[in-house]
Amino acid sequence: MAGQSDPDLSIFSAPEVEFLAEDEMIEIVPNIRMEALNMICGDYGPFFPQIATRVPLWLAVALRKRGKCTIRSPEWMSVERLTQVLESERESPREFQPLPFHYIEISRLLFDHAHDDIQNIYMVRSLIEDIRDVRFHKVETGLETIAGRTHAVKLKNLSAMEVNIVRPFMVRALQAFYKHDSPQVIQQSEPMGTRRPQAVDRGPRRDLRPR
Repeated sequence: MAGQSDPDLSIFSAPEVEFLAEDEMIEIVPNIRMEALNMICGDYGPFFPQIATRVPLWLAVALRKRGKCTIRSPEWMSVERLTQVLESERESPREFQPLPFHYIEISRLLFDHAHDDIQNIYMVRSLIEDIRDVRFHKVETGLETIAGRTHAVKLKNLSAMEVNIVRPFMVRALQAFYKHDSPQVIQQSEPMGTRRPQAVDRGPRRDLRPR
């Protein structure tokens, strides 16, 4: 309906996407003994010193701020793994390497709140920035190849932040192409009062002869 915004065209802010990423599970190593935490979203713990356990990222950050644990970097954040991903991204101009859906937000939270727990943090940060730049360039290049006959685009292995940036433009572009190539869609979307009645085709007509 006119005057209403299309929910498909909505875009989240970076903090909102980061908020969604905080539910991702991550491993921590407590340095104190603590009873289980009973949350609305679930129960976590009990916690024992030097015994690793998995908790949501938001809880890991909260405990880390209070000095009650250290955070273990995910396996994909190692220098070796990120180097492999970057090389594969550069060698495959039309393919995206599989990474966690929230890899940008997770790494940013860990850089901000657990930088002392990350080995080779400067190299890891540099590799993630390079990977992000290469992937964003691929997205831009892919959008430039959209033609007027394109009614669907498949981009596999995009991350949350990449989807959030691309989605509004992609939806509007495809809608514009579809309407341009399908005039009947535009006609059907016009208000009823602006349409002209069309004669119904009843087949060949015969002349009426007087009896």
